[in-house]
Amino acid sequence: MNDVEKKKHILVVSQYFYPEQFRINDICTEWVKRSYKVTVLTGIPNYPQGKYYEGYGMNSKREEEWNGIRIIRIPLIPRGNSAVGMVANYMSFVGSGFIWQSLTNIEADFVFIFEVSPMTQALVGVWYAKKKKIPCYLYVQDLWPENVEIVTGITNPAIIKPVDKMVKYIYKNCDHVFATSPSFVKEIQKKCDDKEKVSYWPQYAEDFYKPIDQKVAKKNVPEIPNDDSFKIIFTGNIGKAQGLEILPKIAKELKNENIKFIIVGDGREKENFIQSIKDNDVEDMFIMIDKQPATRIPEMLSCCDSAFLSFMDNDLFNKTIPAKLQSYMACGMPIVAVAGGESKRIINEAKCGVVIPIGEDKKFVAKIQELKSTDKSKLKEFGNNSYRYCNDNFNQVDLMNYIDNYFKKEKLL
Repeated sequence: MNDVEKKKHILVVSQYFYPEQFRINDICTEWVKRSYKVTVLTGIPNYPQGKYYEGYGMNSKREEEWNGIRIIRIPLIPRGNSAVGMVANYMSFVGSGFIWQSLTNIEADFVFIFEVSPMTQALVGVWYAKKKKIPCYLYVQDLWPENVEIVTGITNPAIIKPVDKMVKYIYKNCDHVFATSPSFVKEIQKKCDDKEKVSYWPQYAEDFYKPIDQKVAKKNVPEIPNDDSFKIIFTGNIGKAQGLEILPKIAKELKNENIKFIIVGDGREKENFIQSIKDNDVEDMFIMIDKQPATRIPEMLSCCDSAFLSFMDNDLFNKTIPAKLQSYMACGMPIVAVAGGESKRIINEAKCGVVIPIGEDKKFVAKIQELKSTDKSKLKEFGNNSYRYCNDNFNQVDLMNYIDNYFKKEKLL
């Protein structure tokens, strides 16, 4: 970068940010390393538990600096564990954001919106960009209004149509829209007059996601027993979308096998998930570990034989590439997936594990038994393929260079 470019200021709008664990944390850190000035407009951390993190609140830590990034936290209602709480959470960020963008004296050169649901947060970035007459970029992780229908169950046109209109307004007023999967690109293009303004920009795994020597990892992870059980690990949010309710039912069919399911994370469905484990009388097959710092996840993965991901049965999730897939692959993990669409495509292309169609429980049981009895060299081959595919297709440097080119292009216009 030349001296002028070094001074470029990116305003990032993201309802979720550090200490909440989202990939935007690393993207912003990388931009600082590339000599951009980065300011993040975000909310008060409360995801996924639905309550403010300790030390944060309406009157505390409303501004802070982390990794050279200035963080501004606007008032927002914690999401809680109800649909009403979630709506209040979404709308409070928009309301606070509207006031903030009307009064702020911050002068940025670009706006970058990191959209994990809700899409409503993007309005704040669009309003600011229009006011300042600067380029606005949107990075779509969740499709709306489809996500609204799935998460809330609301299909009433009186609600969905206005949401769809809002989404089209946001797309129209962004200079470029990036999407996390090729299927998302196609869906977004249907709502855009200019199809060329939409492109595929996959997520990458942070550089601490890497293969860890298993002997070293086992010494550092006392939560996972160092025994001869076949261990399948899931890390991340425990919510409806993840479709984890299949695991207790599957475990019941595998009671005579020496298998352990390691579940690392928190979320709105955690209590229901634990109750399902009890109802199926498989408590001895599950190890529940609370949410961990992301930097501990590679060691935990290394202590296990394979990594698990799943989705609830819905066409939207067939179009999704979950962030945890890149994390698993970067750590060289064999993957067991109950999924279709994009996840199935990537795992099959990479030849890095097994994919079971959603709803085919008997096939799932058989695949787990087959994987458990397979030669260790086959698991190692799956893991090597995972790592290789991730490095070839989700390389951090290549992907950050890609987005950099858009910022440079705007400078030349």
